[in-house]
Amino acid sequence: MSIAGTPAGGFKTVDQIDGTDLSLFRADQDAMTIALDLLSSHAAGGPVVDGQGKIVGFVSEIDLLDAVHSGKKLEQVRAQDIMTKDPIVAHKSTTLAEAFKLMKENHIVDLPVEVDGTVEYSVSRHDLLRAEVGLGPEE
Repeated sequence: MSIAGTPAGGFKTVDQIDGTDLSLFRADQDAMTIALDLLSSHAAGGPVVDGQGKIVGFVSEIDLLDAVHSGKKLEQVRAQDIMTKDPIVAHKSTTLAEAFKLMKENHIVDLPVEVDGTVEYSVSRHDLLRAEVGLGPEE
């Protein structure tokens, strides 16, 4: 069965699929603003970037929940205080199989994608599943 919009042979690399997680955060951004952004976008986390768009960390729902359960007020916490440093990233040439393996082995839901040294977007497990069954984002 062929699905319109699917490349011949199916999707192979992360640059062939549209990531649906487009949130980018700054290191000095407060955690409450990040939490509200994640909740409104239904994303599980997002990359933290510097002024040039280079990734410096990643903030996930787990990081935010950990801060709350540690008694911290999210309005007073900055991304740099709770983010995972040295996050795992994909590149546009990363295969879907490699992206899946990174996500599975590292227990991550969202994988930032770097293009020419800057983070452009993230792909989620949902995005990978959609690509593996041959569906585009609008389908």
